Formats: sequence, C-alpha cells, structure tokens
Amino acid sequence: MLYAAFLSGADRVFCLGGVQALAAMAFGLLGEAPVDMLVGAGNAFVAEAKRQLFGTVAIDLLAGPSEVAVLADDSADPSLVAADLLGQAEHGINSPAALVTTSASLAASVVDEVERQLSTLATAGIAGPAWRDYGTVTVADSRETAITLMDDLAPEHLELLTEDDDFYLDRLRNYGSVFVGPWSTVAYSDKGMAGTNHVLPTAGGAKHSAGLSVSRFLKPLTFQRVSQAATPQLAEAVQVISASEGMAAHEATAVRRLESYSAMV
Repeated sequence: MLYAAFLSGADRVFCLGGVQALAAMAFGLLGEAPVDMLVGAGNAFVAEAKRQLFGTVAIDLLAGPSEVAVLADDSADPSLVAADLLGQAEHGINSPAALVTTSASLAASVVDEVERQLSTLATAGIAGPAWRDYGTVTVADSRETAITLMDDLAPEHLELLTEDDDFYLDRLRNYGSVFVGPWSTVAYSDKGMAGTNHVLPTAGGAKHSAGLSVSRFLKPLTFQRVSQAATPQLAEAVQVISASEGMAAHEATAVRRLESYSAMV
C-alpha cells in the first residue's frame, strides 16, 4: 500500500485507524486542515461514522455487509457456485449470498453442495449462519426473468456462470462489480488481484450508485454566459414566472436587464 501510494504521488501518509481517524480527518485534528472527502472501506463502526460525518465532508458511499449474487444456468458447476457463495458468506454472519438460476436442478444441487462444503469448512461458524439467515436461492422461469430479479437485487458482487455470459452482461444494469465466467471469482478482487476498485455499493445501492473510482474525485462545474441579444427571451419569461410566484426581487433582476437592453437598442 505504501509503495502504491508513493508511485501515485501521495504527499503524506498517516498511520491512523478506527473512527478516531475519521474524526481527525473530518475536523482537522492533529494540526492538519480538514479534508474535503472521506473514502474507503471499513467495518460497521466506520460506516456509521461516515454517515454521521456526511455533510461536514463528502463521502464515497455507505457500504454494509459484503454480499454476493450468482446468476447461473444448468451449465454451471454446482461445487463452484457453492464455493463462491460461501466465499462471501465467510465475511460475516450477516453477509447475504444469493443464487438466481434458470435451472431447478442446479438450484437443488447447489443447496446440497453448500451443506457438504460447510461440513468441512474451517470458517463454517461464520459462513453457516450467514447462509442460513441471509442465503437465498431463486429459480427463474426465463433468462429475462433472471435479469429482472438480479437488477432488482442490485448486488455488490455479481458473478455470471452461464453458457451465454455476454447475453446477461449486455442486459444487466444494477450491480457494484460483475465477474464474468467460471474463471472469475469475487475473491480475486477481494484480495486486490483483479485490478478494479473494490469499494462498492451494497444493500441495493447499485441501483443508483457506482463503486469508488477516479470519477468520484472529479467535480463537474457549470457556467452560464447569456448574450445581450438573448435578454428579451429570458428576462420576459423570468419576469412573468417571478411575478406569479410573488418573488419581487427575482422579478427585479430581470426587469432591470430588460430596461437596460431597451435603452441600448
């Protein structure tokens, strides 16, 4: 991490942790000026701190428990699907893991395979309760229905394990990050090997938000420059609208420009 920060041109690095680190950054403690934005992953306490600090500073997003969803058909390997579901359930006892499939036989096989793998999994004490309480298996009657269900779920991590992954990839719209094909797995991105940023929206947040990226640090700025010739078109309309709303000062800004325009032409 330090070497990556060095290559990226970071000016300074502070070794801080927990919600106290967020407070130090947001309020300018330790002799430093306050930051404008807090970004990055954290546990439930960090997420709550970011929620409370939103407004004082900008934040990237509020991320909840890690989650995974797999969209699969009868071409998928049940043992691989089960392993990938448990791979994210292992994050915590409240981590959701969902399977949406067009194959009832695959659904049944995956359920059996999850139980089989849990019997020997070292972290079954975490992944087991997560699967029991937050795991779901849904059988869709068509590919289109599977897409609708998955877009409604809007998962943080979405895996495609089908015979026509591109069909789904071209049509799905709501997900934090998608992992295409049997050779891709969320764990590769979890451990920093897949190349994409892994601070992603959870709990359906992918319906309206994207993950952390360079774009989060870009701030679009707008400007207006109205020509003299356009004054009658704009000012007369604003005069009428402002008068109807009872906003006399707004009306005056338009009227004064109309008067100046009339005196000049």
